[in-house]
Amino acid sequence: MPINITTGTAADGGDRSTDSSLAWQDSALCAQTGPDFFFPAPGSSTREAKRLCGACTEREACLAYALEHDERFGVWGGLSERERLGLRRSRR
Repeated sequence: MPINITTGTAADGGDRSTDSSLAWQDSALCAQTGPDFFFPAPGSSTREAKRLCGACTEREACLAYALEHDERFGVWGGLSERERLGLRRSRR
């Protein structure tokens, strides 16, 4: 999830905090919770994370980010890893 992802430097050496494509993270509800909530242990429920995502105004931007960056773990934009994989496959 976008928790603390806008701080520090990117792998290419750029400053992530100035990247306007990540501006949605500042107002995302997940920024107010811990990462364990969105990255549950295998076999654990994602229900609560998805519920929070459903109330978030940044859900679409979050999902777009996850799909664009091929995020393979956790709940992003209200979808689990498996759900995002299915979405990617259906778009091809």
